[in-house]
Amino acid sequence: MSAINFEKLQALSDLCTPWCIHTVGTLKIADHISAGINHIDELAEVSDSNAYALQNVLRHLAGKGVFEEPEPGRFALNDVSRGLLEPGFSPNLNGIFGRMAYAWGTLPTYVRTGASGYHEQFGLPFWEDLAANPDVGKSFDALMGVAGHGVPDPYFPITGDWDAVQTVVDVGGGTGAMLAEILRARPHIHGTLVDLPGTVERSAEVFEAAGVCDRVTTVGQSFFDPLPAGADIYLLKKVLGNWPDQQKKELLLRCAEAARPNGRIVIMGGITPDEEPHQLSIEMVLLGSKPITLSEFQEIAREIGLKVSAAQPHGGFLVECQPI
Repeated sequence: MSAINFEKLQALSDLCTPWCIHTVGTLKIADHISAGINHIDELAEVSDSNAYALQNVLRHLAGKGVFEEPEPGRFALNDVSRGLLEPGFSPNLNGIFGRMAYAWGTLPTYVRTGASGYHEQFGLPFWEDLAANPDVGKSFDALMGVAGHGVPDPYFPITGDWDAVQTVVDVGGGTGAMLAEILRARPHIHGTLVDLPGTVERSAEVFEAAGVCDRVTTVGQSFFDPLPAGADIYLLKKVLGNWPDQQKKELLLRCAEAARPNGRIVIMGGITPDEEPHQLSIEMVLLGSKPITLSEFQEIAREIGLKVSAAQPHGGFLVECQPI
């Protein structure tokens, strides 16, 4: 191996730098420097850190071009470290971001088995861990909701006319960001939000802000249990791709049972074009999830008594199916 390639491999396998970035992100060091606190003793005091250890971390990052040390013991931001001030960038070891960071240590289990090793690190599988740790669950909801992903677009295309839709069940809809926008855009529709109890409890302010509280029902349960029956649309937005194949089938079966005889299931996310290569994602490590191609989905649908009535490009594919 050439010296250049060896140095490149060393740089790619370096775990010190990303952990240093996550640590200073957790301690909000960039925020403190931006506020005028720049000496290592003051930075250590305000961040409740050991000055010697923190200085070693900052000097490592300065050597990597993340911070600057204009004089011994004083640190400054540069164009790279100013990125730590951006609200959309969160190298934070608290809450859900910490879970994601530490979960990468279970990657060997995922590679060996195809299943998540999350429980090896945290003692419980992912969803059970969120339920057992409300603060982590709340930070996950924020990441998935308006605060993390912005206001969702409720004007996604479906076959037929939205005027004919009277009821929508958002299955695994988090704290209701998408359902709230659907109801706000269409005053004739009543919605039902289904998600874990702790999550739907946090949906009230979302629906109140949208002014749709009088047209929404919340159901706190697992979506692997029987779903509220008889709705026109059962929406699965960024849910199906989060599960291994067997759980996909179980979830779709629940939707099919509830949708009979005249409802339909609308799936947004998790279904990709046949020719699109899949790449490693944090969802795979956290959940053992597996996105599927449109052809693979059509085969699963047939197996469990669903027919695909429409599929169109929309962030992968937006797929509609109905019970046979």
